[in-house]
Amino acid sequence: MPALRAGPFPRTFALMSDPILHDYFRSSASYRVRIALNLKGLDYRAVPTSLLAGDQRSEAYLALNPQGFVPALEVDGLVLTQSFAIIDWLDRAYPEPRLIPEGAAPRAGALAMAMTIGCDIHPLNNLRVLKYLTVDLGLRDEIRDRWYRHWIIEGFTALEAMAAGSGPFLGGEAPNIADVFLVPQMANARRFDVPLDDFPTLVACDAAACALDAFAAAAPDRVKPAD
Repeated sequence: MPALRAGPFPRTFALMSDPILHDYFRSSASYRVRIALNLKGLDYRAVPTSLLAGDQRSEAYLALNPQGFVPALEVDGLVLTQSFAIIDWLDRAYPEPRLIPEGAAPRAGALAMAMTIGCDIHPLNNLRVLKYLTVDLGLRDEIRDRWYRHWIIEGFTALEAMAAGSGPFLGGEAPNIADVFLVPQMANARRFDVPLDDFPTLVACDAAACALDAFAAAAPDRVKPAD
C-alpha cells in the first residue's frame, strides 16, 4: 500500500485527494518533485518504484507512464510525468510559492539554470545510461565514474558562471526552480566524489536550500523505503 508522507509544511490549497507520487528515493527527477510538493505544502502518498528491481518496466507501471520513467504523479484524476512538466503544473495549479518566476527575464534566467542541469547534465548520467555503459558497452566502473564526473564538472562550470551574484539561493531571496534542480544534482556530485572547490556559489546556494525543511525532508536518506 502507498505510504502517506506528510511533512511539516502548511497546506495552502485544497485537493480532491492527496497526490500519489510514484518515485525512487535516489532518482534526481523524483527528488525534484518531492521538493516542489513540500514547498507547495502538499501532502502526498508515496509509491516506491525501484529502478534497480525494474518496477518501472512492469505492465502496470507502463500503463501509467509509457516511458517507464519516474516520477509519475497522480493528482485529481490526472497522471503527470516528467519532473519539469510536473513542477510547471504544480506552479500553475498551486501558485504559491512560485517556483518559475513570472517576469520574462527572471523566468528565462531560472529556466536556463534549471535546464543546464535537467537537459545537459542529468540525462547523460542517469541510471539507464550508466547501466548501458557498464552492462552493454562493458566499461569498467572507474571509467563509468570518470564519465559521470566529467559531465557534472562541465555543467557546473557553466552554471557557476551563470549563478554569479546569486544568493542566498539561485533564485535570489527565495528558492526557485533552479534550486529545486540544483540540490539533487549536488547530492549526486557528492555521491560520485566530484570535487566542488571550483563551485563556491553552487555550494553556498545548495547549503542554503538544504537548511530548509522542504528540501531536507525530500532527501534520499529521509525517504528511502525500509529494507
